[in-house]
Amino acid sequence: MEARYVFRAELCLEPDQPSVRLEPSTAETTVTVFHEAPEPGREGWLFFRDTLWRGELSDAAYGRQLVEEWLDEPVESVSFRELQVDQEYFAAMKDGIAADLESFNAETVSEVLSKYLGSSIRVTDKV
Repeated sequence: MEARYVFRAELCLEPDQPSVRLEPSTAETTVTVFHEAPEPGREGWLFFRDTLWRGELSDAAYGRQLVEEWLDEPVESVSFRELQVDQEYFAAMKDGIAADLESFNAETVSEVLSKYLGSSIRVTDKV
């Protein structure tokens, strides 16, 4: 059972030493960041509920802060791309959501997935 959140982040490289300079056009770089999703039911598995809305970061500043912590680098911008899941994880995720629909203020699992992830879920054979 595997899943990961995928983000696109724009970093601004800054030299630690005053004797080092970067050409401005090369100081920014864009990277893809993969963040492992905890198994449903484990601590942190509701990251999607607490961080996303309709497939976007619900708070851009908080998203930048998270990615800065993960990378230990300054982040100019970040965007959520998708949640990649295998079949087993997706089934467990839907079961976990179904068991607690009230906390999502929703009537169906599909409503929850749409509300927080939009169409940004990719189910694959292997993550």
